[in-house]
Amino acid sequence: MLKKYLTVFLVSMVPLIELRGAIPYSQVLGLPIIPSYVVAIIGNMIPVPFVYLFARKVLEFGSGLPVIGGFCEWCMKKGERAGEKLSASAGKGLFIALLLFVGIPLPGTGAWTGTLAASLLKMDFKSSVLAAMGGVILAGCIMMALSTGVVALFRF
Repeated sequence: MLKKYLTVFLVSMVPLIELRGAIPYSQVLGLPIIPSYVVAIIGNMIPVPFVYLFARKVLEFGSGLPVIGGFCEWCMKKGERAGEKLSASAGKGLFIALLLFVGIPLPGTGAWTGTLAASLLKMDFKSSVLAAMGGVILAGCIMMALSTGVVALFRF
C-alpha cells in the first residue's frame, strides 16, 4: 500500500500531470480518497518553491543549449503567456487570479505553470506560494469530487 501512495506522490510532482492526474490515478489503484488527496497535495506543492526560485534561471541557461534549447524556449514562452494573461485579467487581484489559474483543473494550468508565471511576473515569493497552495487545494477538491463521482458511476 505504501508503494501505491508513493506512486501517487511522485505522479503529483510531474509537470502537466500534477495532482490532476494523481488523484484519479489513486482511485484506479483503489486507495482511499482523503489520504490520496493529502499525499497528492504534498507532492504537488514540493516543487513550487524550487520552480519559483530556479526555473527562470534554468530555462534561460537551457535556451542557449543545442539539444534542449527549443524545449526551454517553449517553457519560457508558455510561462510568459500565462503571466501576461494573468496580469491583463487580474490587475491588482493578481493573487486571486493566480489561485484560480492554478485551481481550475484545465490542461496547462497548474502549480508548475502558475508558479513559473508568478516568477516571470516578479510576484513576491510568499504570495506566489500561498496562491499556488490555495489553487492546488481547490484543484484537489475538484478532482476529488470528479474522481469519486466517476468511480461511483462505474461501480453500478
